[in-house]
Amino acid sequence: MSAPAQRACALTDVPEEGSIRVELAGKPVCIARSGDEVFAILDVCSHADVALSEGDVEDGAIECWLHGSRFDLRSGKPTALPAIRPVPVFPVTVEGDDVLVQMES
Repeated sequence: MSAPAQRACALTDVPEEGSIRVELAGKPVCIARSGDEVFAILDVCSHADVALSEGDVEDGAIECWLHGSRFDLRSGKPTALPAIRPVPVFPVTVEGDDVLVQMES
C-alpha cells in the first residue's frame, strides 16, 4: 500500500516556468511548473549533488545551474551531459490551489 499524497505547496507558490524547493518525507523535492503541468523531482542533481530547484525550467525540463545537466521533468532522465543517471520523480496532482505529491512508501 502506498503512502497518501502530501501537500507540498500552493500552486501559486510555484512560478510559471520555474521551481521551488520543499521538503517531503525528509527529502528535498523540487516542485516545477512548465506550461500547464506541475512536476515533482528529487531536488538533487545526479551529477553534482546540488539543488535542481535553483536551475532554469523550460519546455518540460530543468537545467542544473552548476554544470548545465538537463533532466526531463516527466521521467527524470538526463537529456544533456554531464549527468548520465536519472533523478527520481514523484506523481503530482493539483486539487484547487494545493499541489499534492505521492512519495514512495
